[in-house]
Amino acid sequence: MQTAKLPEGCTALAPDGSQIRELVAVTRGSLVHCLLPPGATSRAVVHATVEEVWYVVQGRGQVWRADENGDSVVDVAAGVALSIETGCRFQFRNTGDDDLCILIVTMPPWPGAQEASPTSGHWPPAGE
Repeated sequence: MQTAKLPEGCTALAPDGSQIRELVAVTRGSLVHCLLPPGATSRAVVHATVEEVWYVVQGRGQVWRADENGDSVVDVAAGVALSIETGCRFQFRNTGDDDLCILIVTMPPWPGAQEASPTSGHWPPAGE
């Protein structure tokens, strides 16, 4: 059994450039806290094998997702949840004045940086 407190500082940098604070991992999934500072835009990536569920806990932003059915941009703020399916290209940006903070469940657990490949995005990356 695991118990974790949110680390004060970043424990990893995601391939998209966002700041990750690792929390807990079990056989079939992992949970992290993701932070993107005001004015920042992530790099666009696509995951090879994992899928994710996101829940915004603080801030405001936008998330772009694209798959074989098309693409869309959604506004996000505290209380909004969304999914990133395997093979979906995605990118996100902070449009507010506070940190954009997201709890992310990854299934199966994050296997390492090789999981995410750079791809063409919706916005140019900024403020990393």
